[in-house]
Amino acid sequence: MDNFTAQPVPASAALALPATLPTILPEQVRGADNQAWLSLRFADDQGTTRLLDRAHYGPLRVQKALYPEHPSICHAIIVHPPGGVVGGDQLTIKADVGAGAHAFLTTPGAAKWYQANGKLSQQQVRLQLADSATLEWLPQETIFFDQAEVALTHEVELQGEARYIGGEILCFGRTASGETFNRGRISQQTSIRRDGKLLWFEQGVLSGGSAAMHNRLGLAGCTVCATLMVAGKPFSASFVQQLRELASQLAGERASVGATQLKSVLVLRHLGHSSELARQWMMQAWQLIRPQLLGHEALIPRIWNT
Repeated sequence: MDNFTAQPVPASAALALPATLPTILPEQVRGADNQAWLSLRFADDQGTTRLLDRAHYGPLRVQKALYPEHPSICHAIIVHPPGGVVGGDQLTIKADVGAGAHAFLTTPGAAKWYQANGKLSQQQVRLQLADSATLEWLPQETIFFDQAEVALTHEVELQGEARYIGGEILCFGRTASGETFNRGRISQQTSIRRDGKLLWFEQGVLSGGSAAMHNRLGLAGCTVCATLMVAGKPFSASFVQQLRELASQLAGERASVGATQLKSVLVLRHLGHSSELARQWMMQAWQLIRPQLLGHEALIPRIWNT
């Protein structure tokens, strides 16, 4: 991406940043037809994770709590009924996971960001995890239509021994329909903090048709990029090498893949031309990482196969 930075930030640099995420109130978005807001709160109830609170405004909601694998893990499917985001829409998603609770958040299908029509579309995701909480954030792919103007913000706040797995698959243009991302602008900012200290920060801006879409320091001519980030504990060098080798076997010459273990965060990347291949790569990595980090087998949710 243009003006791209991705690096761990020293603790001293985090002092100027807010230690906690601001509370989002429904009245902040009510009254605007193009805004939607969703707030979820999960808590542990003697070994069962319960969705205690859910509030929404506009077309953004969770229908029910699901337990496809174990009562301690609560699955919630975030639904945006319009099926796509048009210019000027603003989406806000906030999730709080209490101590000892385990939440799994996903979506029923791809998110589609349509032509801007001169207006910026925005999405803010703010995730807060108490000590010993676990959150898996694994939505399905995001598709940016040509001429989309989008700003994405993703903030994760961890406390104590909280654990987090978060993934994204970004598709630039609808290649299956012969559409490329020639015009438009996508900006993105992601941060992860633990106990108020910044562990990870990256931001970037990609302009449609720009040199960044074609040079080796950007997308290198690819139309799909994916990232999987894990915060919880460092993995062994042999395990990270296993992730790299299996990803390379899957991707072959069709994509570039990598895995980097930092002190506090494991980061995996995929760059290619197929959203389906990116999804296979992410699921393969998740199925290896989840038992190591969480002690649970990674069972593919049925919603991903519908």
